[in-house]
Amino acid sequence: MSSSAQPPGAHLPEHPDFLWDDTEPKASYDVVVVGGGGHGLATAYYLAKVHGITNVAVLEKGWLAGGNMARNTTIIRSNYLWDESSGIYEHSLKLWEGLEDDLGYPVLFDQRGVLNLAHSLQDVRDGVRRVNANRLNGIDAEWLDPAGVEEICPIVNTSPDVRHPVLGATYQPRAGIAKHDHVAWGYARAAHAMGVDLVQDCEVTGLETAGGRISAVRTSRGRILAGKVALCAAGHSSVLAKMAGLRLPLASHPLQALVSELLEPVHPTVVMSNAVHVYVSQAHKGELVMGAGIDSYNGYGQRGSFHVIEQQMSAALELFPVFARAHLLRTWAGIVDVSPDASPIVGLTPVAGLYLNCGWGTGGFKATPGVGHCFAHTVANDEPHPFNAPFTLERFTTGALVDEHGAAAVAH
Repeated sequence: MSSSAQPPGAHLPEHPDFLWDDTEPKASYDVVVVGGGGHGLATAYYLAKVHGITNVAVLEKGWLAGGNMARNTTIIRSNYLWDESSGIYEHSLKLWEGLEDDLGYPVLFDQRGVLNLAHSLQDVRDGVRRVNANRLNGIDAEWLDPAGVEEICPIVNTSPDVRHPVLGATYQPRAGIAKHDHVAWGYARAAHAMGVDLVQDCEVTGLETAGGRISAVRTSRGRILAGKVALCAAGHSSVLAKMAGLRLPLASHPLQALVSELLEPVHPTVVMSNAVHVYVSQAHKGELVMGAGIDSYNGYGQRGSFHVIEQQMSAALELFPVFARAHLLRTWAGIVDVSPDASPIVGLTPVAGLYLNCGWGTGGFKATPGVGHCFAHTVANDEPHPFNAPFTLERFTTGALVDEHGAAAVAH
């Protein structure tokens, strides 16, 4: 493959050459994982490492980690309000803290902290409530006044005269960012070394069942017999589930972000604002990374409405006046599945041997190690891991929802 045709991340000197190999799928596998992004690769890795299941194929319709994994904004945190959410995200954060040693690969996890700004009295009340909830769950969390915000991030405008005055912020010191392509390659490299097949350019076109159980996967590269199938394709989960006769309570939306030109280090942490739906960090190479809330319309197009980005930039420049001189480098969008309670769906389905991992909305990247570990347990043992047990499909009929709409200061 020529360098001009290589997918994102191919320039990395430690990038494993096997990722471009044209691996042919075998006739059958014990487990087929659909989706070669962070969640799919992590699931395959933990199936092999923890449960000894190595006859596994990861099927990706494009190239590995070329979907949402290549389009996210790399924020990692666990300071969610509800016990169920904080449980799985904190489990993930603890795995992040040891991931480089586990994979033997540099994922560049940088614990620079995350600030969630408060701009109104209600924001302050919600923030203090979340800090107290986090502490009760053993998660590091602090409440900062405006002076404390300025101490952590001096470039934030804490003047009381702006449209969105900063009245304080929650702060999680252990939060941070990681290099998304490194995370994907690390999991892919480790899973491949244990015998997992990574099959690119392989689109799933159908799911076959027999006697109420999954039996095979039809793909653009032929039919594959499967003992179990794990769906991990962000943004297209409803389409895949429909192939097995399941209708999921999900809506797919575009989610936009952008980066600036390369700059010298200027932004020491991650800053998020629920009120203006903007979040800003600085990547390892130096770009400012800025993201917005989801576009309001449903769609599968990896693009978004210009007015969303325009409003996002207006708010960002009020919070960070120094950025007015930065130049835009590129914009993009991914596709996110959003459930009615803004929490994921992870677990078994009415079809035996078919498992769901979807509905993460904007929280998927930070959950990568945790959900990979828990989902692998679910697939291997045919029962939920304690951390993903609250996120079953059945909660939408029992009413045991985990409603994170706005409760966690933008679900990014």
